[in-house]
Amino acid sequence: MRAMNFLMPFCLWALAACGGPSGETAAPAPEAAPRDSAVDGAMPAADLVFWGGTIHTANDNQPIVQAVAVQAGRIVFAGPQAGAGIWVGADTRVIDLNGGAMYPGFTDSHVHVMGVGARERTLNLDDVTSIAGLQTRIAEAVAELDAGSVLFGRGWIETHWPEGRFPNRHDLDAVAPDHAVILTRADGHASVANSLALQQAGIGADSVAPDGGEILREADGEPDGMLIDAAQYAVGALVEQPSGSVRADTYAQGAQVMASLGWTGAHDMSVPYEDVAMIEALAEAGRLPIRDYISINPDGYSRLAVETPRIAADGLVITRAVKMYMDGALGSRGAALLEPYSDRPESSGLLFPEGDEMLGVMAEALRSGVQINVHAIGDRGNRVLLDWVEEALVAVPADERALPEHRWRDEHSQIVDPDDIPRFAELGVIASMQPSHAIGDLYFAPARLGEDRLAGAYAWQSLLDAGARLIGGSDAPVERGDPRIEFYAATARASLDGFQGDDWHGEEALSRQDALKLFTAWPAHASFREDELGMIEQGMIADLTIFSADIMTIPEAEILTVQPWMTVVDGEVVFEAPDAFHQSDEG
Repeated sequence: MRAMNFLMPFCLWALAACGGPSGETAAPAPEAAPRDSAVDGAMPAADLVFWGGTIHTANDNQPIVQAVAVQAGRIVFAGPQAGAGIWVGADTRVIDLNGGAMYPGFTDSHVHVMGVGARERTLNLDDVTSIAGLQTRIAEAVAELDAGSVLFGRGWIETHWPEGRFPNRHDLDAVAPDHAVILTRADGHASVANSLALQQAGIGADSVAPDGGEILREADGEPDGMLIDAAQYAVGALVEQPSGSVRADTYAQGAQVMASLGWTGAHDMSVPYEDVAMIEALAEAGRLPIRDYISINPDGYSRLAVETPRIAADGLVITRAVKMYMDGALGSRGAALLEPYSDRPESSGLLFPEGDEMLGVMAEALRSGVQINVHAIGDRGNRVLLDWVEEALVAVPADERALPEHRWRDEHSQIVDPDDIPRFAELGVIASMQPSHAIGDLYFAPARLGEDRLAGAYAWQSLLDAGARLIGGSDAPVERGDPRIEFYAATARASLDGFQGDDWHGEEALSRQDALKLFTAWPAHASFREDELGMIEQGMIADLTIFSADIMTIPEAEILTVQPWMTVVDGEVVFEAPDAFHQSDEG
């Protein structure tokens, strides 16, 4: 079982029956004597039966059930606990949730699985809190390197640093003058390089930034080491890319990390087309523990267009989308804004693609059935994207389209002019948003945007109220990639320590019922699989996430403390914590 030049990140290594009413307490587990279906003539016994805890279905017609039975990868029963015993046979594994709670499998609707794996294998700077701390980490790392080798790291973000600025080449030179050092910001849209790396990449005072990029400079015109978006490519070429078995192992490791956190599926962004076969092979070999829905890089569009959707491993891996880029990131001031940045009035960000080229691809995609997923963060980036979608839909009549619903996606949809919010529903554009971006960006977005533009920032509830379809992801490794953090962020709209800020529009937080669908039912629709994924219902594929407590009812802060107990994909347990269901307390 189991011919385009749009901007993309410079390296993926740098860069996812009837039940009781809501709240009903489950009845004690019934006595379930093993039976032999060959003898009693009944239907075959289930492989797995769950009871003894709250089971949320994400199905409005039956939001909570008491028991679930799984057979051959499908849910064969979801209903009252008294009806589940019939499914128990000699070989059935009966799981008493024992205080835990179960949900449809959580899907990370925007993640870079390779990047998650790479984060486990490279210099991770997520926890650096100052430039001084960055220098310490660099010095420790280069001490372990061979002479002349390149140091690459990722994950720093300067917004809380006491120095109040980006790092520069001099900071890096002071502790690592003899190694090329390239450190990518957490968002993947900016990097800092030391002098040796700049020299080896041929970046100097006379260098001209490529389209879609910016080289930050000192007063004398020399580069200061900060490279924005496309300007990173030259130094990125110095970083050795994993290949062969190392690349496959890195990818498998990223998928396993996701499964251990409770994710059952990934909408995997910016995947080189050449990697698709590798990912499919991992799945066929039983080394891919999660479901993978792939958006390839634009240069593979022509190959995908003739075979979309590409399906492997009984649907565990599906490739039918292309990821494109409209602008950069807000933190590095590359997001394209309608008006200049409040804290850098000489810049309005970067808009990448040419209209004619993008519109041509969109028209072709409507005819071929390829899904178009476009990174857009700034209000200008989002408006231009919506404009181009509208033009493409006019250019290609409905009877010429491959699909009745194109289900194109605006990846991030972070800063949207309020006038453009209704257009998402009108144009059938899905807002693919990452809740953790809002609780991280709240520390610097007010400075970048000013108070007025915050009205359309991370506007989850406004988009929902306007009829738009939403899906939720993490953008890991940009963010940690933890479903608990994402669910908390969507419902609390506050930092991990509870800070929100007076101008952060708490009314945009989602209800827990909608937040559950944000990671379950709605991603299934966005991947054209709503008929078989995203809910706990008879006939659905058995992708299930189990946490140690009920995130639908516990206090907000406690959402961050629940433990992933079990992850089930296609009816198979792909992760189980050692102390799941309090097993460690048993005699």
